[in-house]
Amino acid sequence: MTKQVLIIGFARSGAAAAKLLNREGANVLVSDPNLDLEDSHIQQLRTQGIKFTQQQGVELLDKIDLIIKNPGIPHTIPILQAAQERGIKTEVEVAEAQKYIKGNWIAITGSNGKTTTTEMIAAVMRAMPNAKGHTLVAGNIGTPVSEVTPDSSKDDVIVTELSSFQLTDTSNIHPHFAVITNIFSSHLDWHKTRESYVSAKRKITSNQTNDDYLIINWDNDEWQTLARTSHAQIIPFSRNNLTQKGSYLKDGWLYFKDEQIMAADQIGVPGDHNIENALAAIAIGRLNQVPASIIAKVLHEFSGVKHRLQFVSEYKNRKIYNDSKATDIEATQKALSGFTQPVILLAGGLDRGDDLSRLLPDIKEHVKAMVTFGQTGSKLTKLASDLDIPVVETESVKDAFVPAFEFSDEDDIILFSPAAASWDQFDNFEIRGDIFVESMQEFIAQKEQN
Repeated sequence: MTKQVLIIGFARSGAAAAKLLNREGANVLVSDPNLDLEDSHIQQLRTQGIKFTQQQGVELLDKIDLIIKNPGIPHTIPILQAAQERGIKTEVEVAEAQKYIKGNWIAITGSNGKTTTTEMIAAVMRAMPNAKGHTLVAGNIGTPVSEVTPDSSKDDVIVTELSSFQLTDTSNIHPHFAVITNIFSSHLDWHKTRESYVSAKRKITSNQTNDDYLIINWDNDEWQTLARTSHAQIIPFSRNNLTQKGSYLKDGWLYFKDEQIMAADQIGVPGDHNIENALAAIAIGRLNQVPASIIAKVLHEFSGVKHRLQFVSEYKNRKIYNDSKATDIEATQKALSGFTQPVILLAGGLDRGDDLSRLLPDIKEHVKAMVTFGQTGSKLTKLASDLDIPVVETESVKDAFVPAFEFSDEDDIILFSPAAASWDQFDNFEIRGDIFVESMQEFIAQKEQN
């Protein structure tokens, strides 16, 4: 009997799930009130037999066997509440897509660092000598798992970033390697309680067996307790040298068990949090027999994920970083803590009423000069002035690089880390970061021409 599937939400993951399930012979109906039914992409999918509606009433549930929902849609909407009452199974795209994974599956989750860790692990696995297949990256990082799994082979490596939203609605997830970078209190507006949030994260290992591996941060008692509930082989990693059974930092060096891998200060991206990310990548690499020398080379050359403390250029002996993803104070504090050299800090953005004075100790310790912009520009300017730090307030991000460079000397760091959201001037932090990089490139190009 043909499976009847309702997809709620037509973001990229919804489209990918629709195509996968249609390809597998299901009857697929996509429901999204914001659909543009005249869109060419929708018209193309209609020719393949996929149906679309802007309606979302409970009448759509008649004869439905399975619901695939966008991860961010809450279960409190009426149609999902009605589905629960009727006993209709509700999942997210990755729960269905993972059934088609044939190769080595590595899944990463955590409150912080999961995107960088995902990319580090992918870079390490791509460098594996004599690999027969490809290393494919998917999940919360951008590409839906459904777009890569149907055509993958048993020789491929699938590296996926999984959010708590995705994990909440996956009951059957079973990666061979699961990584938990850390667990803090996050997204509690959606999960309601920390217990619910932690429970979602734990799902990444809930179906693992003794043939699988859980790579987990060991620097917190709660995370150690969570690890002990897993049936997988536990491979801990520790920046604080709390264990030497996995990967760890000791006397400035990164180890896997008793094998010295590389000096911590040779990682291509700065910061204690990136040491933790690298330790997770080292564990995955060595468990998959990637030689230590290759892992060290990959992590040394790793320049970061775009907009996340990303090394973008070195000009006149100044290293330049794009950290546009730093949309709150804590992110900028982490970025600053990663540098021992003097920093020229470019910061500013949407004013959400945050207490920016929390940045004072970090600015005092690390920052040589500042360039500010956006709604919080004047507040940040005052912080710098109170500390007698040179500062210039500019109209926007595109005007900020020139004075930043003029403040700098050789061996300084020029760091774009806004400590605020982008919505005062930009639709998202990606656009903001791109504009910063473009303005930097234009400046360098003009200097080189003169």
